[in-house]
Amino acid sequence: MANATKGGVAMAATKASTRRQQRQEAIRGIVRAEGVKTQRDLADKLHEAGFKCTQATVSRDIVEMGLKKAPDGCYALPEEERLARLVTELVCNVKVGCSIVVIKTLPGGAQGVCAALDAAHFPGALGTVAGDDTIMIAAESFEAADQVARMVERLRRR
Repeated sequence: MANATKGGVAMAATKASTRRQQRQEAIRGIVRAEGVKTQRDLADKLHEAGFKCTQATVSRDIVEMGLKKAPDGCYALPEEERLARLVTELVCNVKVGCSIVVIKTLPGGAQGVCAALDAAHFPGALGTVAGDDTIMIAAESFEAADQVARMVERLRRR
């Protein structure tokens, strides 16, 4: 009986860990796609996505994930801090054509911005190619390309 109890505790811990990982992945998606300024807003968006959690849980997730407040007051992922700086300083415009996002940068800026975009692992982005001042991002669909372009534009406006 003692082994069954220990196994039950281990299974409960594994389920809790999986729920936390799923919730934190949802937080990443929400923070990238939308400008979230408060823990309450984030908790509400998680509830809309089907996650049952308290503001205290969201607060712990924010600390664990290393989220920071950007200058615009929105939460930002740590891996996006460098990307936000590069996008703000180097990106001139962002356009979508079918399932391709084309980003124009200042001369010589495309390689650095492209590497930071790759490191951010935007959902829906299949791959990137960079020249001197142009980046092309192949997306899964027009909708995915539009979402990637909106995320880059949001970073650009910080």
